[in-house]
Amino acid sequence: MLDVSLARLRQGYRTISYPAHVPPLPDRFRGLPVLDSARCPDGCRACVDSCPTDAITCDREGLRLDLGRCLFCTDCIEACPAGAVEFTQDHRLATRTREELVLGSDPLQLAAALEAKSRRLFGRSLKLRQVSAGGCNACEADLNVLGTVVFDLGRFGIQFVASPRHADGIVITGPVTENMRTALLDTYAAVPAPKLVIAVGACAISGGPYVDNPEVHNGCGSIVPVDLFIPGCPPHPLTILDGLLRLLGRLEEPSTT
Repeated sequence: MLDVSLARLRQGYRTISYPAHVPPLPDRFRGLPVLDSARCPDGCRACVDSCPTDAITCDREGLRLDLGRCLFCTDCIEACPAGAVEFTQDHRLATRTREELVLGSDPLQLAAALEAKSRRLFGRSLKLRQVSAGGCNACEADLNVLGTVVFDLGRFGIQFVASPRHADGIVITGPVTENMRTALLDTYAAVPAPKLVIAVGACAISGGPYVDNPEVHNGCGSIVPVDLFIPGCPPHPLTILDGLLRLLGRLEEPSTT
């Protein structure tokens, strides 16, 4: 017992101070993409043609990027000769609607909080049931990380529970394969109303790399109503946490110092 106590003292305080401060992210981190249509040479479609999920389009209004389809793979950056697309270190990506995930010249409209009645119900105690609807386990792993001492999701009153009957909502990962469709619907039905649905990752939002495959449903939006979209492949734990706290109206813009 003494050895355990001494080891704990040596380790110090491990929980990050987020949302008061944003911890430093590694240089390889890929956050919110930025588009600069002014750099596009006339007729160049290199970034559009390189995208494996058709997340990028180009029309008379310039470049558009669908965060719900984006795999953050950098194929577009490597293909573009003019640097019209780049990834920033901004971890904030979550939105309330599917349409808001389409980036153009306007800034991303980050997720707004639930209405006052829902915030009173869920704002201080939110229980979630996670449903892996055919996922590869990457998004699931980053959801699990939120329960570690570093992020300590429980300090915000948010917990994952074993039964949908004990939950206030469900968190969906994966493209919703045909084999998981009934299981997802049964889980959704088992959650008492009112309830929330949160789609995490490109697969859950659009089908991700499996988009338009006949064995998937291109995400969960066509199966159940979605209250929060958290894009990424997979989204960073900070991105997920940011979206959850915004939904509950518990997030002020953190300092980067």
